[in-house]
Amino acid sequence: MKLLAIDTATEACSVALLGDHGVLERYEVIGRGHAERLLPMVAEVLAEAGWSLRALDGIAVGRGPGAFTGVRIAIATAQGLAYGAGLPVVPVSDLAAVGYAALLRAREAWPEDPPTSALACLDARMGEVYCAEVTTDATLGVTLGTERVLAPGALVAGPEAFGRTWVGAGHGFGSYRELAASWGCPFKCVWPELLPSASSIVQLGAMRLAAGFGLAASAVEPVYLRNNVANQSSPRVPA
Repeated sequence: MKLLAIDTATEACSVALLGDHGVLERYEVIGRGHAERLLPMVAEVLAEAGWSLRALDGIAVGRGPGAFTGVRIAIATAQGLAYGAGLPVVPVSDLAAVGYAALLRAREAWPEDPPTSALACLDARMGEVYCAEVTTDATLGVTLGTERVLAPGALVAGPEAFGRTWVGAGHGFGSYRELAASWGCPFKCVWPELLPSASSIVQLGAMRLAAGFGLAASAVEPVYLRNNVANQSSPRVPA
């Protein structure tokens, strides 16, 4: 499968290309200027692989939650590229991408008994975090629990979370130190430096495209969570 992925939901701007060569990625933490940098990064990875857009099987995109402008940039860019090349688009949760990266890292750190549950938390600003439980899934890479935006102290584990081994990931943990304590379940490790990346999104996107979750470009919508703009998530659905 040949798949392009893009993400601009946070201060990180990234593009990844999946193919027989593995994953080619451009990843930069730039804060601002995503719109100006994104298409040149796409051109760079396509040139490195020697492919055109029409050679691809689809485009995966980080559909949020994240910064309002950043999510819109990624969705609009993915739609424009897909329209022009006649490709399906695979939306991937940015929280799922963070959780997936954490679970891959946990598998490397504890190969004999890896944690299979991650709590992904991104700083939503205004004293809130975007958060979701992310669980290993053999077919789709991960399954995603309910995505929420709430105050850090309100993030409390439900009864079903106890008895599982957890890792934490995302810059919400770095911004709000009370998160780990309020959750209530112990974490085997927390990686606050992890941000959504196109390399995680392209891997999740490939599994979802193979499972039939590709969409027409016009059907792709952002997920903001805040102000009920476009919250389409539900417990344990494809991320």
